[in-house]
Amino acid sequence: MSSATFTPFEADLDRETALSVLRDAVAGADDGELFLERRRSEALVFDDGRLKTASYDAAEGFGLRAVRGEVAGYAHSTELSEASLRRAAETARLAVGDGGGTWADAPQASNTRLYTDEDPIAGQSFPVKIDTLREIDAYARALDSRVVQVSATIAASIQEVEILRPEGHSVRDVRPMTRVNVSVIVEQGGRRESGGVGGGGRIGLDGMLAPEDWQAKVREALRIACVNLEAVPAPAGVMDVVLGPGWPGILLHEAIGHGLEGDFNRKGSSAFAGLMGQRIAAPGVTVLDDGTIPDRRGSISVDDEGTPSARNVLIEDGVLVGYMQDRQNGRLMGGASTGNGRRQSYAHIPMPRMTNTYMLGGDVAPGDIVADLKDGIYAVGFGGGQVDITNGKFVFSCTEAYRVENGKVGAPVKGATLIGDGATALQQIRAIGNDPTLDPGMGNCGKQGQWVPVGVGQPTLMIGGLTVGGASA
Repeated sequence: MSSATFTPFEADLDRETALSVLRDAVAGADDGELFLERRRSEALVFDDGRLKTASYDAAEGFGLRAVRGEVAGYAHSTELSEASLRRAAETARLAVGDGGGTWADAPQASNTRLYTDEDPIAGQSFPVKIDTLREIDAYARALDSRVVQVSATIAASIQEVEILRPEGHSVRDVRPMTRVNVSVIVEQGGRRESGGVGGGGRIGLDGMLAPEDWQAKVREALRIACVNLEAVPAPAGVMDVVLGPGWPGILLHEAIGHGLEGDFNRKGSSAFAGLMGQRIAAPGVTVLDDGTIPDRRGSISVDDEGTPSARNVLIEDGVLVGYMQDRQNGRLMGGASTGNGRRQSYAHIPMPRMTNTYMLGGDVAPGDIVADLKDGIYAVGFGGGQVDITNGKFVFSCTEAYRVENGKVGAPVKGATLIGDGATALQQIRAIGNDPTLDPGMGNCGKQGQWVPVGVGQPTLMIGGLTVGGASA
């Protein structure tokens, strides 16, 4: 969302001074900006029958960047003043050297608003939040006598950013975020298992604190925990795997998405480097990164360089057609930003990052995909995972999975991990469901020490020949 006014919060810093210092800092550079941020966040954690944590955090600051070629000078401060800005400019200017850069075109202006600018922290009173947490705890324990521990979290934040460009215009975005998490532990016969559910987005807390919303989360968390009580050790070996819709798209995000970020491809360190225009996935596989979906956790009206977010096709019918770019990497690769320049805060430099990354649906009914699985695993929920960007190799742990034999879903399995590499997994997709689903809004993505909120999604998929780590068969 563009703005003609420059309002650097309650700072001793006027527009003309800030613009003058910024222009001096980027003289002779290719690009640069002044990024200002104010953020407030609140988190309430109710654990084991009592309020365990009530935290509130407020921070503000700026980051000033000057870019020339592959080099970026960056300095940041929590002090929004002329003196602090001038010191930062001296540091950032070191990247410019003797100058001679070719100035990049400014981002296109946009008035798009993908979410509310209301403060979700103030949307509900503190007593209402505490009472809701108590009700979640009591409801979970009343549902099943095997429940021995309940943990619930209500979190809300508001981030205000303003990006001043040397051309003289500024871009402003106000980004709310909310999330409610519920986890339960059940015990039976001396065995304990857990289940957890979370969700939210760039929305207020009103609907999320309604009983019908959090009660559904509690029931789902309890269902997962009870399933795991019955789980048997997972088999081990190479087998076909069916992935459920929605959150299992985190495997797509990690194993494939990071490899399609521009910086890794420009440097040649991605497993997909140099493959533009080539088939890298099975026919029918279309993958997008879309920051324009209203109210979603990974959505941004504009990125952290002032570029409007976009709906970017990365893989189309199995062919690599696009990378995710920030301004610097897009320019160096002969293209432009795709609206994926993101940063954790004013203290971090922007880089290409995902927003909402998902696979489009196919034409096969999910039940038919499972019925075609002769001997393998049906993975519905995932926990943590790791990926090596250079070769795409991944390891993911399943939080809910089932043994399937001759198309019949059998006992739940415990301790299953999926091992493979993104490039091979893309080629081994054998069936694509007609049930594309986005996750409930709980993703966080880490890269080079920076964390940003993201979304994932996919339909039901069958992938052939993954290694399943578990107990010996």
